Amino acid sequence: MTRDTLTHHDEALIDEAKRVVTENYVHGRHYVGSAVRTASGNVYAAVHIEANVGRASVCAEPIALGKAASNGETTIEAIASVRHPGPDDDGEIRVVSPCGVCRELISDLGADIEVIYAEDGALDKAQAIDLLPGKYVKSYRKTYLE
Repeated sequence: MTRDTLTHHDEALIDEAKRVVTENYVHGRHYVGSAVRTASGNVYAAVHIEANVGRASVCAEPIALGKAASNGETTIEAIASVRHPGPDDDGEIRVVSPCGVCRELISDLGADIEVIYAEDGALDKAQAIDLLPGKYVKSYRKTYLE
């Protein structure tokens, strides 16, 4: 896996994810924020939506990606997600890694999208495809959808 150093643009993306979750935090409803940067340089941010039925919950990453797509953006360069602490946590907003489903979605939109994540307390970034060894249905897409 190729790992790259974070740039000031990456730090700004993290800050935007922190901003959106800070402004919209509701305990038990919105505690993850995500921000995407597009090839045009625009940034779109969103919070996740927690539902009473867990399967109905929607992660912040697809909502932020949907905002970008709804504004005509076709190329995503990078994505970062953060988690707001709950009332019993230490009070620090932290970068988190996308879940497996979100990793699949991100890589479907662009295998080379840079995903900023935390590992063992350190910030890092990698291309989306590098976070999915043995990606699901890679050959299916090529055979049936392209």
